[in-house]
Amino acid sequence: MSSIPRRRARRRAALAATALAAALALTATACTGDDDSGGDSDQSGADASGEDQLQQLIDNLPFEVDIDAWMEGGWADWDRDTWTREIGDFFNPIIDDLWDQDRMGEAEEPDLSIDEGQIEEDPNAPAADDPEADRGFTDPEPAPVEALPVQTPYTAHGAPIGKVFFDSPEGPMVCSGTVIADPNAPGRSNLVATAGHCVHAGAGGGWYRNLSFVPAYNNNGLGAEEMAAAPYEEVAPYGAYWADYVSTTQYWIDNGTMAGGEGAHGDFAVMSVVPEDDTGLSLEEQVGAAIDINFDAPAVSGLGDVTLYGFPAGAPYDGAVMYSCVDRPGRLSMDASMPVMYWAGCTMTGGSSGGPWLRTNDAGEAELISVNSIGPLESTWLAGPRLDTEAREVFEHVSAETNGS
Repeated sequence: MSSIPRRRARRRAALAATALAAALALTATACTGDDDSGGDSDQSGADASGEDQLQQLIDNLPFEVDIDAWMEGGWADWDRDTWTREIGDFFNPIIDDLWDQDRMGEAEEPDLSIDEGQIEEDPNAPAADDPEADRGFTDPEPAPVEALPVQTPYTAHGAPIGKVFFDSPEGPMVCSGTVIADPNAPGRSNLVATAGHCVHAGAGGGWYRNLSFVPAYNNNGLGAEEMAAAPYEEVAPYGAYWADYVSTTQYWIDNGTMAGGEGAHGDFAVMSVVPEDDTGLSLEEQVGAAIDINFDAPAVSGLGDVTLYGFPAGAPYDGAVMYSCVDRPGRLSMDASMPVMYWAGCTMTGGSSGGPWLRTNDAGEAELISVNSIGPLESTWLAGPRLDTEAREVFEHVSAETNGS
């Protein structure tokens, strides 16, 4: 990773010290609202510099952090003993202009490939009308479906999708994400759905750092060379939104790996975000749309056609343009105790992780039923988790915490 110039860190009034002792039923973050000690960010840091404010936050962590390394992108302290991974440990102070155009362009796609040899297909698996009866079955591998560029501007022809950027021990990384509707803030959602492996390293690590969402990334579909010369406002028309609360499934945290597919049945996450440059508007108001999640989608046999979206960055793609695939999913199971996964033909590569799977419901509206999780080295198909009970709990928990309910 190239060196990153030092940037000014700051904290909004709503960002307070993490409640590390919170006893929550779900693995989640706790870094918004007033802290339990009664500290108020306006009072405790009103006269402090941005760096002093960041240091105040770091001082509340139960281990030592090199503030200069954090701000400059150094990761000398990324080890198992100091990598926050448990309930209430997420820590994501806003760092102004960190995700500038150059750094977004440097971000690499996470490679969550799977060895197809570990998949046992069952060509005679019986169809089921009940999703519970789908568990444990794997349909034949789907035929490849060529990914096609999404018509521009994306805000008019695609779902409210963008890129999720984060820092890992390997450097800047990128996934895809979707603005989702928040029942506790109708018309004013600040929630984003993505994959669990885009926010947390699973069993081998913890929460990633500097998590941000850039909605309507490259909204007009400029090519990579055009983007290099374009102003920031064309690449990120709504700017960057920083995660201030994040949750993924306990299944992903306990089992997730970056290779082999373990944990993929729970590879789902929800972020609550705040704008780097406060506009007074919610994310949904800014982008003009938000997608409902269906946690009670029909069994695979009744899903019909599903559209997969994302910003593939692995060859032959370069991450500049949004693509989509349309296919009718089949069942994929690597853990019969968990809700079945979906798999569908699609040639999108890494970088599309976390992008939405959308179907049209009976009311004629788009609904999210999964997110891109894993695929084979040959990039002929993608798979995503069925969003069931644990995914719903993650979503409801983030919504409740974000809205103080």
